[in-house]
Amino acid sequence: MNQTQIIKKADFSVKIKTYIFLYVGFFLFITIIGIPFLIIWLLGFGQYFSRRYYENLNCKLTSRHLIFRQGAFFMVEKTIPLENIQDLTFLQNPILNLLELRVLKIETAGGSNPDGSDMKLIGIVEAEKFKQQVLEQRELRVSQPKGDVSVSKEDESLEVLREIRNLLKEIKSTKNSN
Repeated sequence: MNQTQIIKKADFSVKIKTYIFLYVGFFLFITIIGIPFLIIWLLGFGQYFSRRYYENLNCKLTSRHLIFRQGAFFMVEKTIPLENIQDLTFLQNPILNLLELRVLKIETAGGSNPDGSDMKLIGIVEAEKFKQQVLEQRELRVSQPKGDVSVSKEDESLEVLREIRNLLKEIKSTKNSN
């Protein structure tokens, strides 16, 4: 079985909590409907939400993928194959500059997202270094001989088939025991 190796696990700045708190608070403030919610946001829910969001941030660079998980209450996990990454861009705005944070925007081939990015990573510690590691790993992945890629795809397909077989056996044994 072919395992993917974790190359780098990204660390996130604690300042993300402040950024999320200010960012959401700003949008609640500028909308008429949001002003009543702003009071709740300022009285503690915003700090709770920001802390949960920060605690659930996770980004890993593996030998084949970039995996990112985020969310405060509802988790979203995105996995991007390295060979599909087309561009890595840094974004900044006044609040990010004030908090010394950066946004790493990742665009992929055939990206379906209307704003042109498939993933935005906010507040990675040593973002330049992480970007460079992603680019280096992408180049290694793209420069692999095609035979290696097809073997890994065969291994993945075989693993999926094994999982399906095991699930079917489990369902059958559960059905027989009832």
